[in-house]
Amino acid sequence: MKHLLLILAILLAFPAFSSTIDAYPFEDPEREKIYKKLIEELRCLVCQNQNLADSNAELAQDMRRKTYDLAKAGKSEQEIVDYMVQRYGDFVLYKPPLQTNTMVLWVGPFIIFIVGVTVLIRFIRRRPDAQASALSDADKARAETLLSNNEGEK
Repeated sequence: MKHLLLILAILLAFPAFSSTIDAYPFEDPEREKIYKKLIEELRCLVCQNQNLADSNAELAQDMRRKTYDLAKAGKSEQEIVDYMVQRYGDFVLYKPPLQTNTMVLWVGPFIIFIVGVTVLIRFIRRRPDAQASALSDADKARAETLLSNNEGEK
């Protein structure tokens, strides 16, 4: 009975795990190659860290459909990318072009790295020096006296 309930639960949960796959027919394998490449390279605007091929969002489905329509119509790869950028902005690209409005994306990590290294170097230089914490002659003599007294007690 337990096995029957387990099988029934798995069968009822199965549709939740399945996802719809868009099957777009192409007569020209070159057009299909362009389509597949573009849906791997263009970002889903809803999911943000997924490409169009991996996303199940409705917007991603619409973008895949539009990419298919443009590829099937004979548009070049660059024309399709230009259309998507014009319609959705540079965010649709995983590698946005170097422009004034995307300068922070390209230069920001280097600035953060330089600031981090500078802070680290200043922190290391301000640490107490090993020579500054060295014992004076009077402290050494006192330590030797204490050690010699302890050795005599043993």
